[in-house]
Amino acid sequence: MTIEARLSELGIAIPAPAAPVAAYVPTVEVNGLLHISGQLPFREDGSFQKGHLGKDVSLEEGQEAAKRCAIMLIAQIKAALGGDLERVERIVKLGAFISSTSDFTDQPKVANGASELMLAVFGDAGRHARSAVGVPVLPLGAAVEIDAIVAVRPA
Repeated sequence: MTIEARLSELGIAIPAPAAPVAAYVPTVEVNGLLHISGQLPFREDGSFQKGHLGKDVSLEEGQEAAKRCAIMLIAQIKAALGGDLERVERIVKLGAFISSTSDFTDQPKVANGASELMLAVFGDAGRHARSAVGVPVLPLGAAVEIDAIVAVRPA
């Protein structure tokens, strides 16, 4: 089954990739590794998930925010690879940053929202190393931000 077919089966529509909000590029490919800048959680309706886990964002809402970041990562991958998601060899690493209170300790559970999606979409190639870090604030007040390193096949 192709990656596009898996996305369709999962009911996931890949949006247009988000434009950078500062002086950086969304992706850089070096020696077969695609480095993807941190992506923020835009809901399917285009609204933005703000807040802090442990205060005004529930664990389930945080997991959904992480999933939305992962969908935006896939959008960036697709754009960088000229639309050909079959060039993805492996999701190598995700870096998950979770805006949370000092006593919130379920960052790994939040990050699972992204990790589980990568596995569902890319199969075994979606298994990856990961960091899940709690931070006091993220750009634009985001609840979650996730970056990635992806191994890609030559065009």
